[in-house]
Order: sequence, then structure tokens, then C-alpha cells
Amino acid sequence: MNKTLRPVESAHGTFHITDVYPSVDGGRFPVKRIAGEPVAVWADIYRDGHDVISAALVWRHDGDAEWQYVPMTPHSDDRWGGAFVPERPGRYSFAIEAWTDEFASWRHRFEQKQRDGGDHTLDAVEGAGMLTRAQAGGPAAAAIIIRQCEIFLQTGEPGALLAPELREAMAGSQFRRDLVRSQLYPLTADRPRARSGAWYQMFPRSQGRTPGVHATFNDCVARLPDIAAMGFDVVLLAPIHPIGRTHRKGRNNAAIALAGDPGSPYAIGTAEGGHDAVHPELGTLDDFRAFVAACRAQGLEVALDFAVQCSPDHPWLTAHPEWFKRRPDGSMRAAEHPPQRWDDVVNPDFGSADAAALWRALRDVVLFWVEQGIKIFRVDNPHTKPLAFWEWLIREVQDRDADVLFLSEAFARPKLMKGLAKLGFTQSYTYFTWRTQRFELEQYLGELTSYPERDFFRPNFFVNTPDILPFHLQSGESWMFKSRLALAATLSSSYGIYSGFELLEHTPLPGREEYLSSEKYEVKVRDWDQAGNIKPYIAALNQIRRGNPALQQFANLRFINVDDGDVIGFVKEAADQGNVIAAAVALSGELREVWLPLGDVMVGRGDARRPVTAVEDLVTGERHALEWGGTRLRLDPARDPALLLRCVA
Repeated sequence: MNKTLRPVESAHGTFHITDVYPSVDGGRFPVKRIAGEPVAVWADIYRDGHDVISAALVWRHDGDAEWQYVPMTPHSDDRWGGAFVPERPGRYSFAIEAWTDEFASWRHRFEQKQRDGGDHTLDAVEGAGMLTRAQAGGPAAAAIIIRQCEIFLQTGEPGALLAPELREAMAGSQFRRDLVRSQLYPLTADRPRARSGAWYQMFPRSQGRTPGVHATFNDCVARLPDIAAMGFDVVLLAPIHPIGRTHRKGRNNAAIALAGDPGSPYAIGTAEGGHDAVHPELGTLDDFRAFVAACRAQGLEVALDFAVQCSPDHPWLTAHPEWFKRRPDGSMRAAEHPPQRWDDVVNPDFGSADAAALWRALRDVVLFWVEQGIKIFRVDNPHTKPLAFWEWLIREVQDRDADVLFLSEAFARPKLMKGLAKLGFTQSYTYFTWRTQRFELEQYLGELTSYPERDFFRPNFFVNTPDILPFHLQSGESWMFKSRLALAATLSSSYGIYSGFELLEHTPLPGREEYLSSEKYEVKVRDWDQAGNIKPYIAALNQIRRGNPALQQFANLRFINVDDGDVIGFVKEAADQGNVIAAAVALSGELREVWLPLGDVMVGRGDARRPVTAVEDLVTGERHALEWGGTRLRLDPARDPALLLRCVA
């Protein structure tokens, strides 16, 4: 196929390729998709005049030299569509090409003249002449073109020029003299864990069984069967590095540490090492590698906390003093997060004269842990560091290993959080942690599942974190813990809990959304099987998630109008529409009955799509037939605040 490729803007306005979907900020940032799944592309494509136009979707992995092509199909009102499949994780570019199909245009005019009557001999000769100029369409197309041309020359019958197979052969064999290409649009294809997973966050030093004794990686290995039995996919570790001693914090963030206080693991670095070292009390680097291997054997993946901050004892302060800011009196400038001042931590200065070396050093830290088997990083407070740095670092790392994922731990202004997602963060923390009312949840989820957010923002709903004990959990009511868990695990395809949630830990600092006796500042020992725990509930919920593809995606969500303001109802569909889940979750603790209107819900793929006739309770196995377009069900939050129902056609 011969081409004379010109950008759209040099085509003298002949072609217009507009309203391209998907794109983020007009192609400034990449769209996010999952490798191995089709990517639908749409655009408005039109030109002046009445000639027939054709269009193709072109794409390639950024590491490939050759472009791949697929025809686009016109729909109504000049809207064209096509699809391609990014087969492997990585960065891709796609574009849209358009050109005049001269033979199809001739054919259209010729058929119209045939219908109108009159002499069309010269028009037939014109069409035959186009066959003689065809080239580069491939052997099969060339054979058809030659055959039909010979038939016309021998018989003079114009029907030889109108054969359907000739139309197809000529579509790929013409010289495309006015071919234009749109701008390139970037796309990132990630592995499936980028979209779906259940996360369990823990402090490695608190996984032992002896009060006051710092745990080791071997103790962490001993905990893995319990975590795996609850159905989690990812184990997220708080920082595992040496902890500084200068200005070390005591229990409950006391300004002065007492003997034996372990300090905050976020005060990273001592003479024993910094971000690429392991805390000696946890073990050695070999012990860490053994822990990663043990996780893999349990079907778990390890995520590591990446905090870009240093203890005053970090080796970088001696080796690279220019990387840090100092006050007018020469003292080190401590990190600040109003109203708090963290004098056990200092932040690197991204505006220093040697900032390029700092950037490379931080990149090399991430790559070091990638070499140890870590492919997921939770980035602490990324919104306090330059956005350009994160865009650069994520690309640098993913260009070397496209399987590496980054979770943005930023509870910041909404546009800043979305900006971090645009520039490359795979997943993002959200405001779900504080959304408790039905209207709040519906509004917030409506925002995240709409365009353009759904094309770049992948939410991870954490119900609690080491920093956040939400007020609604501080009563310690089991139904509330279960309700929040069910909401997080079913509304979002990725969610997480911080360890202790399964034990209903809920004692706060008075008047604060923080844990009393936080393990950020001490070693905790727990009885993981203590009475009242909700581990069986977590395990059952995660098993349901794994068994239903509808709960492993985020975008195909819509709310249903449940007749009770304290119950939220919604429907989720799998990407292929073969699995449809309806849910109702209680937002208060009282017994209630609810009417679920499901009459407009459909199940099935393609032509097999049918209206729902019944729902099956995924917990009890009971089946309820729909009557009058819905079903009335009982919710007992004391037992289970969530109804999870598989829709049956």
C-alpha cells in the first residue's frame, strides 16, 4: 500500500479528525488500559465534498519499529470506530489515518449514473484506468484486480468493475495521495493487578508474638498463611529501612523517645544505610528476598512503601549535603506538614544545584528494589514533591520494567490528585475513606466512573490507614466495619485495609482521626485470632470478588434507586457483560427491608443478552425471582450489612 503521509494540519483543511476517544488532555497524558484487552477508539472524521473516505487505526508499542493497522468503520454522523489490542504491558502510541478512496468514489458516481441512465462509457474507461495504476495491495488483491481488468477489456462490460471482491481488493491497493494522519495519542497498558486487587497493609516489625520484641522477616513469613486465607492479593509493607536516632519520636508521636522506643519507620536512614538497606532487626537482604519468595508461594505480591524523606542520620546528608536545605543559622530544615513539624525527618531539596543527581539516586533506589522482586510501590505523599520528577521517574522505571506499578498516597486537592494520576501513577488513594452518606458515595463514584476520569484515574479504596482512623469506625461496631469493607471491596476493583481492621481496632487519640498507641511509633503484638474478629467475613468477601469478574473492574458501575436512604444499591457488569452483580449495602445498623428495582438490567454477551429474571445470593445461595421488575429483600446489618446478588437471565 503506497502512502504519501501528511499531518492533518498540512492537508489544506481537506480532512478533519476531531473528538478522538480515548484521550487525556488532548493527548498530553497517556490513557490507561490493561494489556491483552481491546482498546476501542472513536473519532469524528469528515472532509468537504462528496467523495468516499476511508480511515484506519494505527498503533505500535513504543519499543517496536513497525506500525500495525486495522480499518475503522463509519457509524452515524461521521463517527468512526475501531479497536486494537495492546498485547503486552508497556507504552503505546496510536493515531488515526484518513484518505480519499478514489475507486470507491468512482464506483459511487458510476452506479448513480447507471441508475439515471445515459452514456457512461467514458466513466467505465476511467474506472478501468484506476485498476491499471493499483499497486502494493498484496498478491491476492493483485490477482483479483488483474482478472477483473482483463474481463472488462475483453468484454467492455462495466459489471466487471463493480464486483464486490474488486471493491475490497482496490481498498488496499490504491495510491493514497491525500493520506493524512492525526497526532499521536499515548496509551499505557498495564498488567491486570493495576486494575484489581485486595491489599493488606502491615508493619513488619509488629508481626511477632512476643510483647516488646521487634519482629523479623521470618516472623512475617509465619503470618502469611493467615493473610492468604483472608483472600488478599498484595501485602503492603511500611518502610523496612534503618530508622534514624536523631530527634527520634516516642510513643504516640512524643517529642522525646524513651529507651527501647523504635521510632517511626518513615524517619529513614542511619550510618547502617538508607533507602536501599534493610533494618538490622528485621534481618538481612537475603531474609527479605526469602520473604518475597514466601509471599509468591502463597499467591501474594509484595508492595513496598517508598517515602522520599530522610532521617538526619541518613548517609546522604553526609555524602550529598547539597541535596538538603538549611536554615539561616546553618541548621537542617526539618520536614513540615502543618500543623505538624516532623523534626525526625528532612526532605531532599529538589531545587538544589545538583537536583539531577538526586533524581537519579531516587530512581536507582526504586530500581534496586525491583531487582529484589518488588513490582509495586506505594509512594508516600507524592503531592509534596515536583510533579515533573514523578513523571520522569515513573517513565524511567517502567521503560526498564513495564510490570512495575505505582500507588499514589496523596490525600490532597482533587485536581492535584488527578494530576498525579495523569502523569503516570497507576493507582490512587481517594476520598472514599470519608464518604459515608449515600448521596456522597453516589456523587463521588459518579465522578470517578465518568469521562475523562475513568480513562486515567484508578482508585484504590482503603478503609483505614496507619494515619487515618475515620470517625465512623471509632465506635468499634462490627456492622460498620463490615459495611465499609463491603463498600470498598465491591464499589472499587482495588481496595485495602490496614492491619488491625480485621480485629476491629478502633481506639483513637481523643478528638482525632488517628490511632491511640499507633504502631508508627511502637512495636505492637496482637492476637490475630481474638474473639470478635471479622476474618471469616473478609475471606468470604474476597472469595466472591475473585469469582465474579464484574467486581474486578471499576468503570461499569451504575446506581439503582433503592427505596431506603440508608441503603445504597448498585449494579456492576463484567467487561464482556457475561457476569452482572447487583448489591445493596446498609449504611446504618437497623434491620430493614428494601425493594431492588432490577427490571432494566440485562445479562449475557452479544445476541444472547436477556433481561434478568432472578437473583442468586452469593453468600447463602438462595435464589429470588423478580416480580414486577424487582425483588424485596431483608437486610440484617448485625449479621451482614451487604446483599451481593448474581443476576440470572
